Amino acid sequence: MIATPKLPGYNAAVETFRDGEYPMLRDAVYLDHAGTTPYSKSLMDRFATDMTSNLFGNPHSASASSQLSTSRIEDVRLRVLQFCNADPHEFDVVFVANATAGIKLVAEAMRSRPGGFDYVYHQSSHTSLVGVREEARRSACLDDRGVEGWIGGTSLFNGVAGREDDDGAVLFAYPAQSNMDGQRLPLSWAGQARGPSSAGRRIYTLLDAAAFASTSLLDLGCAETAPDFTVLSFYKIFGFPDLGALIVRREAEDAFVSRRYFGGGTVDMVVCVKEQWHAPKSQALHERLEDGTLPIHSIIALDAALDIHKRLFGSMADVAAHTSFLSKRLYNGLSSLRHGNGDAVCTLYSPAPAAGSGPAVAFNLRSSQGGWVSLAEVEKLAMLKQFHIRTGGVCNPGGIASALGLEPWEMKRNFSSGFRCGSENDIMGGKPTGVIRASLGAMSTVSDVDSFVGFIREFYLDESVPASPPQATMRRRDTSRLHVHSIHVYPIKSCGGFQVPAGVDWEVRPEGLAWDREWCLVHQGSGQVLSQKRYPRMSLVRPHLDFEHGELRVTYTGPVPPDTPRQICVPLSQNPTVFRPTTPSPSRSSRVCGEEITPQTYASPSINAFFSSVLGVPCVLARFPAGGQGKSMRHAKAHLQNHQKRPAPVTKMPGAFPAPPSPPDSDTESTPRRILLANESPILAISLASVDALNGEIRRNGGKGVLPAVFRANMVIASEEEARPYVEDTWTRLRIGAVEFEMLGACRRCHMVCIDQETAERSEEPFVTLSKTRRFEGKVFFGTHMGWRPGEAGGPVPSVRVGEGVVAEW
Repeated sequence: MIATPKLPGYNAAVETFRDGEYPMLRDAVYLDHAGTTPYSKSLMDRFATDMTSNLFGNPHSASASSQLSTSRIEDVRLRVLQFCNADPHEFDVVFVANATAGIKLVAEAMRSRPGGFDYVYHQSSHTSLVGVREEARRSACLDDRGVEGWIGGTSLFNGVAGREDDDGAVLFAYPAQSNMDGQRLPLSWAGQARGPSSAGRRIYTLLDAAAFASTSLLDLGCAETAPDFTVLSFYKIFGFPDLGALIVRREAEDAFVSRRYFGGGTVDMVVCVKEQWHAPKSQALHERLEDGTLPIHSIIALDAALDIHKRLFGSMADVAAHTSFLSKRLYNGLSSLRHGNGDAVCTLYSPAPAAGSGPAVAFNLRSSQGGWVSLAEVEKLAMLKQFHIRTGGVCNPGGIASALGLEPWEMKRNFSSGFRCGSENDIMGGKPTGVIRASLGAMSTVSDVDSFVGFIREFYLDESVPASPPQATMRRRDTSRLHVHSIHVYPIKSCGGFQVPAGVDWEVRPEGLAWDREWCLVHQGSGQVLSQKRYPRMSLVRPHLDFEHGELRVTYTGPVPPDTPRQICVPLSQNPTVFRPTTPSPSRSSRVCGEEITPQTYASPSINAFFSSVLGVPCVLARFPAGGQGKSMRHAKAHLQNHQKRPAPVTKMPGAFPAPPSPPDSDTESTPRRILLANESPILAISLASVDALNGEIRRNGGKGVLPAVFRANMVIASEEEARPYVEDTWTRLRIGAVEFEMLGACRRCHMVCIDQETAERSEEPFVTLSKTRRFEGKVFFGTHMGWRPGEAGGPVPSVRVGEGVVAEW
């Protein structure tokens, strides 16, 4: 039986709230962390009123504004203790930037102790807790059973028991709730592990309560059994402010005695001329640990957050009951989804909802064929549908390894193969590298949960029964009278395209079409190459190749800021005087598609100011011409996908010898293809028949069709007769005029196709429909990559033109 929430106003019969009760609960579309528009508006209005009604000064002063800050900060400090049911005589609060900063403060203090310290931590710890091991002399990572055994007296560290005599202390750390799967660990461990200090080595306990406290009451009412150090994140509880706290049990204050560093405001006297001496403040621990000026306004905002949260949501017990109910509904909804063949859609890693589990569900998706669905693809689609989920390793390496069965050698192999945090290549060695996590908060609603389950059902549940595998076919040619409908190049990566005029022969190079993606825009601070996914206004930057004047003429078609020209010209020549010098030190490296590159950046202030102004981001123009070496060279990554591979021929009689392997079509396996700044391959092609089929599907569902331009293809292929859509998936070769091309594999798509190339506006289509009709092995594909197949050396320069006939082989 599903328990109902205890929030006032809840109607269990219809699972809704009365009108006027908790307005943010009705409006939220939210599944991870805190902060929704109605709640945020109430909080920000209150905070703004406080800021405009009072003047807050530096608390290290005697002025009226400073004393007001001091008074308000101490009031909030007390309120934080009351929020955790902690006696101010037994605990102190140290304000920190976030939970990680609180953990680091403890780690640095323990490191400074004579003899150092040993470290024991739970395998479900957040990365911030794991990192403490680098400060320790020795460390041990334990699971539940290991912790229970250690508390019971099991020896660690090569035979040295936890409470045997030693020069150093022991720090035991664990999360109250796993931030990966919501599993809650016994709060009683803190007191049990510490034990009486007279039993031998001094053992301190550190509790990471950041995830737990966001939806449950952190009760520190019993100082005897409470952790020595508890870290909180107010962002995770209230959404704002960005502030954390370290709550210290006063009996454990001696852990900070050996801390060496001191900052402004933490000392009563400092001598530094002729002698080196200082006297730390001694009245309260927080006075010695809060270095420098406190984040005054964030602490004042916390005061407002405590009030608004209580007024809108009641007590944390109410929030816990509400989120527990929703968590069970979400877990049951996801676990009930079954493909047409009976297989589960979701592989769940979170424990079944119970009184001891948090409101977070970690899972992965599998196709009806048993393949894992890419986490990156799920997040792209969820983003379009306004669900705020998190995917990947979620900063919990031990929990991920345990849930996914990843051995250390597998994780190291994945890293060696190029996997990095945030990588889109998230299925490696037949296993996912992370999870999907849906978290629930005080502002989450029943409709949020049901909508999310419906989202998974709509896009990832396959009700069909698997068909028999296709039979092999002989290679043949397309007879539907194909031709080149249009040709486009994109001189500046992620900016608008230049349409090749009809009747113009356009040169084909090994790296792709001439002048395609030879320039890029680089963020001045991070060095990252800008992408239209993050800066959609890049679609309004329209380059025009003017060969008569030898210029790349760039026009911005959107509203132009004051004192900014609408158009600039960039020389097509590679005159070294227009670039920043690379000597005496090499140019700073940039990154594109996860790769480190070294482009040539332009020195012209007017050119760089133009792009920075129209896009509203500090950037510089850079060039990445062909012929480079090392980090001035890139290679194609495109390859045939499983849905494109031809099935092996079926032998007609048992025992027949298999056909001998055919020779390779090209040397692409041994000689990687060079590319410039294109994502994956030299040339991208799409078929108008496929665009029409896709638009037909979009319109049948009430949507508006899209133009071919959203796919940013170099070549658009059309047919004079009715052509089969998506036939390009089966092509192996293409001949345009006299030029031969080899098909390199289907193009994996992201939600950049949802940006209107004329207006820079975002929408859901066509990615939503592609996710339903063009998803293979959890990834979305549309269009095909290809590259020129060079003929005999010394032949004419290959070229293509609009209108030329196309012959396809498959």
